[in-house]
Amino acid sequence: MTEDEAGRRRARGELESEVMTALWSAAEPLTPAGVQAALGSGLAYNTVQTILSRLLEKELVRRGPADRGRGHVYWPAQDAAALAATRMRAALDERPDRRAVLQQFAATLGEDDAETLRAVLEERET
Repeated sequence: MTEDEAGRRRARGELESEVMTALWSAAEPLTPAGVQAALGSGLAYNTVQTILSRLLEKELVRRGPADRGRGHVYWPAQDAAALAATRMRAALDERPDRRAVLQQFAATLGEDDAETLRAVLEERET
């Protein structure tokens, strides 16, 4: 497992999250070298390629030919909000008592988020 500058072990999925954030922040698709530069964390090029390959297998990124050379460029398959919603639906689908899960989720929301959720649900009904 890769260690960051402070010598601590990264949490599972942390590198993938960092790569996704770099891709979402980019104005255009990135090469592995572009992702490596955007991360600025001293990751080896091969590590970045491995992460991108895993994200491609998970269908979280898309890949196409680079303008020059034999390399590829990568871009997110969906925006950050859509991915978060997909993960939330998957978590909900994994539990037999959907109502209990939704109740627990709603109970943890701050007032601003609860109000936003109420507004979104009202918009959906109209």
